[in-house]
Amino acid sequence: MRITRQAKHPLPRGDSFAACVGAILEEPAELMPSAPPDGDPAALAVASRLLGSLGLGLVRVAEAPSFSWPGPWIARVDTPAGGPRFVVMFGVPSGVVFDPSGDGQVSPESIREGFLIAAGDIALARPPLPRAPTQTGAVQEIWISPAAGQPALARERVRALPGRGLEGDRHVDGRGTFPSGIPGSSLTLIEAEVCESFDPPLGPDAHRRNLVVRGIPLNDLVGHEFTVGDVRCRGMRLCEPCTVVQRYAGRPILRDLVHRGGLRADILSEGEIALGDPVRAA
Repeated sequence: MRITRQAKHPLPRGDSFAACVGAILEEPAELMPSAPPDGDPAALAVASRLLGSLGLGLVRVAEAPSFSWPGPWIARVDTPAGGPRFVVMFGVPSGVVFDPSGDGQVSPESIREGFLIAAGDIALARPPLPRAPTQTGAVQEIWISPAAGQPALARERVRALPGRGLEGDRHVDGRGTFPSGIPGSSLTLIEAEVCESFDPPLGPDAHRRNLVVRGIPLNDLVGHEFTVGDVRCRGMRLCEPCTVVQRYAGRPILRDLVHRGGLRADILSEGEIALGDPVRAA
């Protein structure tokens, strides 16, 4: 999901549902169904037929104001000006990444309903794993932080602990924002090229990743083993952005970091990681 901007912005509220569906499917909004007058997309037969032809469906979520998802979903928002509008939410916890008829300012209390575009048969919809990259990257920066919210500390070298994290970092002893010990919680990486694409560039206290690497597409390491120097790791999933990262950054970066937030990995072998170490698929 790249969420390209629509031709008209902002759109009338009545067209915002179609714009959100089109943004998620990367299809023109004018080809998507509009919400019915009662504002209930789940009852929209046209939407069901269109999505059904793609093997998809629209699913209502429970507890929409507190719902989080590591991908896009649609929220129906009530506004003081009258009438619902629809926005695309993203992340755990979720924030607005596309608001076709507003300014992106949405409080949880204003969210009335939530909807997921989901696969009818998930086994048929699973995308193939990317091919392991052939490029060799390099470690440009190393950052640890002793606890959630504390400043990031630069290191020239650090000890990698299998299944735990980098020595001295919050992920090792469960003092981070997110749980430690689950797959993909040991090590986080982000591309230097992504950080530099922002103005000003994303710093360590904004992206909060452990390793900044250059020269290798991290998304392509999902599902593959790779090495950082002599340390073996395995890419588990994308490190998607969320409102926590946006809060640290202090500016709207959530939308531009979708699918560009880096990689969550497991550490498989003990060893030392140092600046300049090569990063390559195993």
